[in-house]
Amino acid sequence: MTYENLAGRTAVVTGAASGIGAAIAASLAASGARVALLARRTSRLAEVAEKIQANGGKALTVTTDITSSSSVDAAVTAVHEAFGRVGLVVNNAGVTIPQAITSAPFSDWQQMIDVNVTGVLRVLRAFTPDLTASGHADLVSISSIGAHEFFPDYAVYGATKAAVTYLSKSLRAELGPPGVRVTNIEPGLVESELRAGITGEAGEMLDNWISQAGILAAEELGDLVAYVTSRPAHINSREWLYAF
Repeated sequence: MTYENLAGRTAVVTGAASGIGAAIAASLAASGARVALLARRTSRLAEVAEKIQANGGKALTVTTDITSSSSVDAAVTAVHEAFGRVGLVVNNAGVTIPQAITSAPFSDWQQMIDVNVTGVLRVLRAFTPDLTASGHADLVSISSIGAHEFFPDYAVYGATKAAVTYLSKSLRAELGPPGVRVTNIEPGLVESELRAGITGEAGEMLDNWISQAGILAAEELGDLVAYVTSRPAHINSREWLYAF
Protein backbone atom coordinates (compact mmCIF):
# COMPACT_ATOMS: atom_id res chain seq x y z
CA MET A 1 0.00 0.00 0.00
CA THR A 2 0.98 3.64 -0.38
CA TYR A 3 0.30 6.37 2.16
CA GLU A 4 -0.06 10.12 2.05
CA ASN A 5 2.14 12.47 4.10
CA LEU A 6 5.36 10.66 3.22
CA ALA A 7 5.92 12.30 -0.16
CA GLY A 8 8.96 14.54 -0.14
CA ARG A 9 10.24 13.43 3.25
CA THR A 10 13.82 12.20 3.64
CA ALA A 11 14.16 8.88 5.45
CA VAL A 12 17.17 6.92 6.69
CA VAL A 13 16.88 3.14 7.12
CA THR A 14 19.69 1.14 8.70
CA GLY A 15 20.20 -2.52 7.90
CA ALA A 16 18.64 -1.80 4.51
CA ALA A 17 20.58 -4.35 2.46
CA SER A 18 18.05 -7.16 2.94
CA GLY A 19 15.06 -8.48 4.86
CA ILE A 20 13.10 -6.10 7.06
CA GLY A 21 15.27 -3.08 6.28
CA ALA A 22 14.95 -3.51 2.52
CA ALA A 23 11.18 -3.96 2.86
CA ILE A 24 10.86 -0.84 5.00
CA ALA A 25 12.87 1.20 2.53
CA ALA A 26 10.77 -0.04 -0.40
CA SER A 27 7.52 0.77 1.39
CA LEU A 28 8.61 4.28 2.33
CA ALA A 29 9.87 4.96 -1.20
CA ALA A 30 6.62 3.69 -2.72
CA SER A 31 4.80 6.37 -0.71
CA GLY A 32 7.08 9.11 -2.06
CA ALA A 33 9.84 9.39 0.53
CA ARG A 34 13.46 9.86 -0.47
CA VAL A 35 15.20 6.93 1.20
CA ALA A 36 18.85 6.66 2.24
CA LEU A 37 19.82 3.00 2.50
CA LEU A 38 22.49 2.34 5.15
CA ALA A 39 24.24 -1.02 5.55
CA ARG A 40 27.66 -2.64 5.22
CA ARG A 41 27.12 -4.63 2.00
CA THR A 42 27.54 -2.28 -0.93
CA SER A 43 26.44 -4.70 -3.66
CA ARG A 44 23.29 -5.68 -1.81
CA LEU A 45 22.42 -2.04 -1.19
CA ALA A 46 22.74 -1.41 -4.92
CA GLU A 47 20.28 -4.20 -5.65
CA VAL A 48 17.72 -2.77 -3.22
CA ALA A 49 18.17 0.72 -4.67
CA GLU A 50 17.74 -0.54 -8.24
CA LYS A 51 14.41 -2.18 -7.34
CA ILE A 52 13.19 0.99 -5.66
CA GLN A 53 14.22 3.16 -8.60
CA ALA A 54 12.67 0.74 -11.10
CA ASN A 55 9.37 1.33 -9.31
CA GLY A 56 9.74 5.10 -9.55
CA GLY A 57 11.19 5.71 -6.10
CA LYS A 58 14.23 7.70 -4.97
CA ALA A 59 17.00 5.85 -3.14
CA LEU A 60 20.55 6.62 -2.08
CA THR A 61 23.01 3.88 -1.11
CA VAL A 62 25.41 4.71 1.71
CA THR A 63 27.78 1.93 2.75
CA THR A 64 27.82 2.26 6.53
CA ASP A 65 29.07 0.31 9.52
CA ILE A 66 27.01 1.47 12.49
CA THR A 67 29.65 0.14 14.90
CA SER A 68 32.00 2.86 13.62
CA SER A 69 31.50 6.51 14.56
CA SER A 70 33.49 7.75 11.57
CA SER A 71 31.40 5.61 9.21
CA VAL A 72 28.14 6.96 10.61
CA ASP A 73 29.45 10.54 10.48
CA ALA A 74 30.36 10.04 6.83
CA ALA A 75 26.86 8.68 6.19
CA VAL A 76 25.30 11.83 7.66
CA THR A 77 27.37 13.97 5.30
CA ALA A 78 26.44 11.83 2.28
CA VAL A 79 22.72 11.96 3.08
CA HIS A 80 22.78 15.71 3.62
CA GLU A 81 24.58 16.30 0.33
CA ALA A 82 22.12 14.17 -1.64
CA PHE A 83 18.79 14.72 0.10
CA GLY A 84 19.17 17.45 2.70
CA ARG A 85 17.87 17.31 6.25
CA VAL A 86 16.46 13.99 7.50
CA GLY A 87 12.95 13.85 8.93
CA LEU A 88 12.51 10.11 9.44
CA VAL A 89 14.96 7.58 10.89
CA VAL A 90 14.36 3.84 11.16
CA ASN A 91 16.86 2.11 13.46
CA ASN A 92 16.48 -1.40 12.07
CA ALA A 93 19.98 -2.91 11.87
CA GLY A 94 20.45 -5.81 14.26
CA VAL A 95 22.09 -9.16 14.78
CA THR A 96 20.90 -12.35 16.49
CA ILE A 97 23.32 -14.97 17.80
CA PRO A 98 21.45 -17.48 20.00
CA GLN A 99 23.76 -19.51 22.24
CA ALA A 100 23.72 -20.99 25.72
CA ILE A 101 24.81 -18.53 28.38
CA THR A 102 27.35 -21.04 29.73
CA SER A 103 29.20 -21.59 26.46
CA ALA A 104 28.67 -18.54 24.22
CA PRO A 105 31.86 -16.70 23.23
CA PHE A 106 31.98 -13.26 24.80
CA SER A 107 32.78 -11.88 21.35
CA ASP A 108 29.28 -12.89 20.19
CA TRP A 109 27.71 -11.01 23.08
CA GLN A 110 29.87 -8.01 22.30
CA GLN A 111 28.80 -8.08 18.65
CA MET A 112 25.12 -8.02 19.60
CA ILE A 113 25.68 -5.17 22.03
CA ASP A 114 27.77 -3.21 19.52
CA VAL A 115 25.12 -3.46 16.78
CA ASN A 116 21.81 -3.73 18.64
CA VAL A 117 22.49 -1.15 21.35
CA THR A 118 25.58 0.98 20.73
CA GLY A 119 24.93 1.12 16.98
CA VAL A 120 21.36 2.26 17.59
CA LEU A 121 22.65 4.99 19.92
CA ARG A 122 25.28 6.05 17.41
CA VAL A 123 22.71 6.51 14.63
CA LEU A 124 20.34 8.25 17.03
CA ARG A 125 22.99 10.75 18.12
CA ALA A 126 24.05 11.42 14.52
CA PHE A 127 20.60 12.28 13.19
CA THR A 128 18.89 13.78 16.25
CA PRO A 129 19.84 17.37 15.26
CA ASP A 130 17.98 16.84 11.97
CA LEU A 131 14.94 15.33 13.65
CA THR A 132 14.56 17.98 16.33
CA ALA A 133 14.93 20.78 13.78
CA SER A 134 12.20 19.45 11.51
CA GLY A 135 9.14 20.51 13.50
CA HIS A 136 7.57 17.13 12.78
CA ALA A 137 9.78 14.05 12.49
CA ASP A 138 9.69 10.32 13.15
CA LEU A 139 12.10 8.00 14.94
CA VAL A 140 11.25 4.32 14.59
CA SER A 141 13.04 1.52 16.43
CA ILE A 142 12.74 -2.12 15.41
CA SER A 143 12.92 -4.00 18.69
CA SER A 144 11.60 -7.54 19.19
CA ILE A 145 9.05 -9.61 21.05
CA GLY A 146 12.19 -10.89 22.76
CA ALA A 147 12.24 -7.65 24.76
CA HIS A 148 9.39 -9.12 26.84
CA GLU A 149 9.37 -12.88 26.30
CA PHE A 150 12.18 -15.26 27.19
CA PHE A 151 13.51 -18.18 25.19
CA PRO A 152 16.41 -20.59 25.74
CA ASP A 153 19.71 -19.26 24.35
CA TYR A 154 18.37 -15.75 23.66
CA ALA A 155 19.21 -14.07 26.98
CA VAL A 156 21.70 -11.55 25.66
CA TYR A 157 19.80 -10.87 22.44
CA GLY A 158 16.62 -10.28 24.46
CA ALA A 159 18.51 -7.96 26.79
CA THR A 160 19.71 -5.84 23.86
CA LYS A 161 16.17 -5.54 22.53
CA ALA A 162 14.82 -4.70 25.99
CA ALA A 163 17.33 -1.85 25.98
CA VAL A 164 15.93 -0.62 22.65
CA THR A 165 12.37 -0.79 23.96
CA TYR A 166 13.26 1.16 27.12
CA LEU A 167 15.23 3.70 25.10
CA SER A 168 12.23 4.38 22.88
CA LYS A 169 9.97 4.79 25.89
CA SER A 170 12.33 7.26 27.53
CA LEU A 171 13.00 9.23 24.34
CA ARG A 172 9.32 10.11 24.00
CA ALA A 173 9.71 12.43 26.97
CA GLU A 174 12.93 13.95 25.66
CA LEU A 175 12.24 14.20 21.94
CA GLY A 176 8.47 14.61 21.98
CA PRO A 177 8.45 18.34 22.84
CA PRO A 178 10.58 19.29 19.78
CA GLY A 179 8.12 17.38 17.60
CA VAL A 180 9.75 13.96 17.18
CA ARG A 181 7.28 11.08 17.22
CA VAL A 182 8.99 7.99 18.64
CA THR A 183 7.58 4.58 17.71
CA ASN A 184 8.82 1.22 18.94
CA ILE A 185 7.93 -1.91 16.94
CA GLU A 186 8.38 -5.36 18.48
CA PRO A 187 7.83 -8.03 15.84
CA GLY A 188 7.70 -11.75 16.41
CA LEU A 189 9.28 -14.07 13.87
CA VAL A 190 9.89 -12.42 10.51
CA GLU A 191 11.27 -13.86 7.29
CA SER A 192 14.83 -12.53 7.04
CA GLU A 193 18.47 -13.52 6.73
CA LEU A 194 18.73 -13.53 10.52
CA ARG A 195 16.36 -16.48 10.61
CA ALA A 196 18.26 -18.31 7.88
CA GLY A 197 21.49 -18.04 9.85
CA ILE A 198 20.14 -19.78 12.96
CA THR A 199 20.83 -23.52 12.89
CA GLY A 200 21.17 -26.43 15.29
CA GLU A 201 18.86 -26.72 18.31
CA ALA A 202 17.99 -23.02 18.13
CA GLY A 203 16.93 -23.47 14.50
CA GLU A 204 14.81 -26.48 15.39
CA MET A 205 13.06 -24.49 18.11
CA LEU A 206 12.25 -21.75 15.61
CA ASP A 207 10.98 -24.27 13.06
CA ASN A 208 8.62 -25.73 15.67
CA TRP A 209 7.44 -22.25 16.61
CA ILE A 210 6.83 -21.31 12.98
CA SER A 211 4.88 -24.51 12.34
CA GLN A 212 2.51 -23.59 15.17
CA ALA A 213 2.35 -19.80 15.04
CA GLY A 214 3.41 -18.87 11.52
CA ILE A 215 5.86 -16.17 10.46
CA LEU A 216 5.51 -12.57 9.31
CA ALA A 217 6.65 -11.43 5.89
CA ALA A 218 9.22 -8.63 5.84
CA GLU A 219 6.84 -6.65 3.61
CA GLU A 220 4.27 -6.62 6.41
CA LEU A 221 6.77 -4.85 8.66
CA GLY A 222 7.60 -2.46 5.84
CA ASP A 223 3.94 -1.58 5.41
CA LEU A 224 3.53 -1.03 9.16
CA VAL A 225 6.43 1.44 9.31
CA ALA A 226 5.04 3.38 6.35
CA TYR A 227 1.61 3.43 7.97
CA VAL A 228 2.66 4.71 11.41
CA THR A 229 5.01 7.36 10.03
CA SER A 230 2.39 8.64 7.59
CA ARG A 231 -0.20 9.42 10.28
CA PRO A 232 -0.92 13.08 11.05
CA ALA A 233 1.49 14.61 13.56
CA HIS A 234 -1.02 14.52 16.41
CA ILE A 235 -1.48 10.73 16.13
CA ASN A 236 1.26 8.99 18.11
CA SER A 237 1.41 5.21 17.76
CA ARG A 238 3.91 4.69 20.54
CA GLU A 239 4.36 0.94 20.48
CA TRP A 240 3.39 -2.02 18.33
CA LEU A 241 3.73 -5.63 19.40
CA TYR A 242 3.48 -7.19 15.97
CA ALA A 243 3.16 -10.97 15.82
CA PHE A 244 1.50 -13.46 13.49
